[in-house]
Amino acid sequence: MALVTRGFSGRRRGGPPGRLPPGQYDVGDGFPVLSAGPVPRRHLDAWDFTVRGEIAEPRRWSWAEFQRLPHETTTVDIHCVTSWSKFDTTWSGVSLDLLLGDVPAEAEYVVAFCDGGYTTNLPLADVLGGKAWVVDGYAGKPLAPEHGGPARLLVPHLYFWKSAKWVRGIELSRTDRPGFWETFGYHNHGDPWQQQRYAGD
Repeated sequence: MALVTRGFSGRRRGGPPGRLPPGQYDVGDGFPVLSAGPVPRRHLDAWDFTVRGEIAEPRRWSWAEFQRLPHETTTVDIHCVTSWSKFDTTWSGVSLDLLLGDVPAEAEYVVAFCDGGYTTNLPLADVLGGKAWVVDGYAGKPLAPEHGGPARLLVPHLYFWKSAKWVRGIELSRTDRPGFWETFGYHNHGDPWQQQRYAGD
C-alpha cells in the first residue's frame, strides 16, 4: 500500500509555548497529506453514517440527515505521529456525544470504519465528553477529500491517525480490537504528550 505524502512546507519551527508535545515540530501554514492508499471518491447521495455493534438497533444518517444535525465549530491543535503539529485548526462537525448520546449500549470501546477499508480503535471514554466529532468542514469550507472529506473523525487529543479519514461509522464493542495501523505496530492509544507512537512506547 503506497503512502502519499505531500503538503510539507517551510523549515521546522518550535510552536507556541506549552502546546507542542515532545518530539513534534510546528508545520506552520502547511497541512501535510498522508494516506495509506488512494483517496476514496463517493457521491454524497451514496454517503451515510452508521452506529452499530453493541446496540439494540443500528442508527443511520444519510448525508442530508447528517447536515441537519446540530453542528459545532471547534478550534484545536492537531499532532501527527510523523512529528508535525498544526495549531489553531478550525473544524465544523457533529459531536460524538450527540451521535452516541441516546444509543443504549453495553460497550467500552469503539472502532471507526471508513471508505477504503481503514479502521482505528478507541476507548469509548476518548470520544465522549466533548473530545471527538465527525467533521465535514475545515477553515470555513467543506472538508476536502484529501483531508478526509466528505467527513472524518476528529479526536485532537490523540495522534492524528486516530482521527480517521473518510469515516462512515462507529462500531460499539465490549472488547478492544486493534485497527489498521495498530495491527502494524502503532501504539494502541496514541497520546502525543506521552509519545505513544509505537507499541511499547
